[in-house]
Amino acid sequence: MVTVMAESVAEFMLSRLQEDWGIGRFYGYPGDGISGFMGAFQELGGKPEFVQVRHETIASYAACAHSKFTGEVGACIATSGPGAVQLLNGLYDAKLDHRPVVALVGQQQTVSLGSDWLQEVDLHTLLGDVSEFVQTCMAPEQARHLVDHAMRAAIATRGVACIVVPVDVQHADAADPPKSHGSVFSSAGISMPAAVPEAHDLQRAADALNAGSRAAILIGQGAIGAQDEVVAVADALGAGVAKALNGRAALPDDLPFVTGAIGLLGTKASSDLMADCDTLLMVGSNVPFADWLPSEGQARGVQIDVDGRHIGMRYPMEVNLVGDAAHTLRALLPLLERKTDRSWREKIEKSVTAGWRVLQERAMLPGNPINPQRVFQDVSDILPELCITTADSGTSANWWARHLKLRKGMMAGISGTLATMGCAVPYALAAKFAHPDRPVIAFVGDGAMQMIGINALIDIAFYADRWPNGTCVIAVLNNGDLNEVTWEQRAMAGDPRYEVSQTLPAFDFAAFARSLGLHGIRVEEPGAVRPAWEEALAHDGPVVLDVLTDPSVPPMPPQLRFETVRNMTRAFLKGDPAARDIMRHAARARSSEWSNR
Repeated sequence: MVTVMAESVAEFMLSRLQEDWGIGRFYGYPGDGISGFMGAFQELGGKPEFVQVRHETIASYAACAHSKFTGEVGACIATSGPGAVQLLNGLYDAKLDHRPVVALVGQQQTVSLGSDWLQEVDLHTLLGDVSEFVQTCMAPEQARHLVDHAMRAAIATRGVACIVVPVDVQHADAADPPKSHGSVFSSAGISMPAAVPEAHDLQRAADALNAGSRAAILIGQGAIGAQDEVVAVADALGAGVAKALNGRAALPDDLPFVTGAIGLLGTKASSDLMADCDTLLMVGSNVPFADWLPSEGQARGVQIDVDGRHIGMRYPMEVNLVGDAAHTLRALLPLLERKTDRSWREKIEKSVTAGWRVLQERAMLPGNPINPQRVFQDVSDILPELCITTADSGTSANWWARHLKLRKGMMAGISGTLATMGCAVPYALAAKFAHPDRPVIAFVGDGAMQMIGINALIDIAFYADRWPNGTCVIAVLNNGDLNEVTWEQRAMAGDPRYEVSQTLPAFDFAAFARSLGLHGIRVEEPGAVRPAWEEALAHDGPVVLDVLTDPSVPPMPPQLRFETVRNMTRAFLKGDPAARDIMRHAARARSSEWSNR
């Protein structure tokens, strides 16, 4: 006689998440606080799949990236106190970029809680700020409604939901709630509405947009999936379109009226667009850089966002429309009057053309040994079709935002709001799991690569044979400097480079890649950059492109402001060791800009 084992709570939760909610993969790291779940993954035959990564932070980054690259809920799992603590960075990345993620977190046995037991942490307090929903499963009968509630909370709020499960509850037999007072009988599934504002509000918005003659549109990640509608509205208004970092791939860069990124990392074309417009339409963006938007009172404003909490936060808007970007723009379009005077659009397109020419020329300026802009410029026109690019926080984000000309169908991911270091390689890992048939390219500084990238590279090497398209390039800007902070010290605080805090240990990333069985290419002179890219993109497998770049090439803002010039001058007068090189690079960059006016 065969004894049939009862289903455990852990098995029930994983099955419900996979079968009823579509969670196909968890990123995580094992521990005794989640031993019930580890046994359940094995018992269920890998449905859902457990992907072991080198660090819980990689797991939460990957879960966030999965959501960014699929539109689905990302999932991660970690053991009790120490594992939960390590998840926080990636979970905050998801929270601030409004991506749905569910996290399963272990806890010590219920009988020991409150006794200062080993690895016991107050997980509700720890996870409370990062989560839209956090609850502990104290009894098997809770498991059903906690799973359903967590998933609905993550989807409805586009945020993080956490379920804490003590290890003894994980191992307990699953049980339905009894038919009694206090029990909850939940169901799976949620259907989100295609929100469209009321007709009279749409008309108010159209009236404001029709009244202007110099329209600017700013789009963010909320405009992803609304490409045709944005193009149609921009055409009707004769507008230029700027993009927030999280909306990097919402509209292709090869459209002549797309001005590129906005803010300190943005383009001069975007800066000029905002400075000269008389009408501003914001779609799906909560960009924090309000100082790069039109001056208050300069433009009549209309904002569209699916989340009413973000409406009117960055600019005093005349009309605030809470609604889905595609559906709202589609309803708004028939109310718009096509601008017959196209002089504003023509001015924008000339500015965009000149901007691309300036970037090309700046990238070809000499560096010691290599101008970092060239790393991006040389690959821009050979980006593989439908590729996914990721960027880390740091100066690599500046060049990624400006120099890459993304085409239709490409994706892009960055930690846009938390701006955390170390995300790009975990993002690349998640991108390859989510889209194994697509090429992936990550752009990383050497600081972020040393912080966590080399660990995530081990994961990429381990899982590479599972991806039918082997192209996965990790491009490292190896300059021996925590470059973004160095520039911030100069430009914001007026302090020279502080060698003790800013210098990084020398590291041969290409050699490290080869030690993992990957292809590693070290690039030490400018003429080798393009051939190295061609070699890396042609290789059937992961490649680390280790490029020795010049830390003194300034990430020039679109407009040089008085405070920046004053602070940089102070840093130079205090004896910044790179002052002469910086001034030479800046003069060359400005010369290129003036020659293209």
